[in-house]
Amino acid sequence: MTVHVVEVRDRSQWDSTLAALPLSHVLQCWDWGDFKSRWGWQPTRLLFEREGRPLAAAQILRRRLPHTPLSVSYVPKGPALDYGDAPLLASVLSTLEGYARRWRSIFLKIDPDVCLGVGPDDAPLQAGAGAVLQTLAARAWRPSAEQIQFKNTVVVDLTADEAGLLAAMKPKTRYNIGLASRRGVSVRAGGEPDLPAFYALYRETARRDGFLIRPPAYYLDVWTQFLLNGWARLLLAEVEGELVAGLMLFLFGRTAWYMYGASSDRQRHLMPSALLQWEAIRVARHLGCARYDMWGAPDRFDEGDSMWGVYRFKTGFGGETVRGLGAFDYPPSARLYWAYTVAMPRVLALMRRRHTQTENLG
Repeated sequence: MTVHVVEVRDRSQWDSTLAALPLSHVLQCWDWGDFKSRWGWQPTRLLFEREGRPLAAAQILRRRLPHTPLSVSYVPKGPALDYGDAPLLASVLSTLEGYARRWRSIFLKIDPDVCLGVGPDDAPLQAGAGAVLQTLAARAWRPSAEQIQFKNTVVVDLTADEAGLLAAMKPKTRYNIGLASRRGVSVRAGGEPDLPAFYALYRETARRDGFLIRPPAYYLDVWTQFLLNGWARLLLAEVEGELVAGLMLFLFGRTAWYMYGASSDRQRHLMPSALLQWEAIRVARHLGCARYDMWGAPDRFDEGDSMWGVYRFKTGFGGETVRGLGAFDYPPSARLYWAYTVAMPRVLALMRRRHTQTENLG
């Protein structure tokens, strides 16, 4: 039966339809595309219907490359659909491929939350995962060397009561939650006036842990929009009025994502992050969420991975390690794709090395 494609231009229609689809994600919601439109991306929102019934959705973000007719395109954490429906998946991919060709995109990237397996090992693929991989390969989609979002994550099932959630945690995690409470750590809801202080703490975390962050205007833009529109909650941990940790929850459908987290070296012995995560779990459950996605796990499950310490902290809360599909690219032109993803980075790296050598000689 024919699948019809409709371009949606109404916020409420998009969000309500998306929320009811399998594998819907907050990065596919209207506000994410709206926010990214202020930072160089143009959103296009496609709804796939059969006999008037929505079956899939894809918010495509497109960025034009300066001084060229070319672009790059991305469906962040999408498209949303039942990946067990092979004909539907093929139809959606075909449509996305058509848009990539029409827009002269060097590639169109997708990274839906398709689960390949559970647990941090090489266990067999989940039922149906192999078929998804085969469909992508048959249509010339290739695993991307650039993973924009985390491929793997830790997910806590929120359908149990609070006693059950605590019982599922590791003993050390439960102990740290209680320690923080006893030693004077308090957690409160934050708002727009708290965002500059939260960013300062986020910047401190980035410097300590060695990851790059964007300028403050970017984060203040997205955090403000999602807070004001009800898609986010800011939680702040304090000791005697001093901010020592914070996190930003993003919400959509029945899932909460631990999207941004920050902590100070001050008062770390009081375990504020443990209590903060527990309060985030409680808030998400109170808001009707069934899943708490802790947003990120190592690509390699060994102690040599830079995320290993963070991963051990997250698994203490009783969540399940989920190995994801990761990002796949569709390149309409194999030559252009190679030039952009392989040749150009090599040339830029060579130019940087020569520039450094020249500076050293000077």
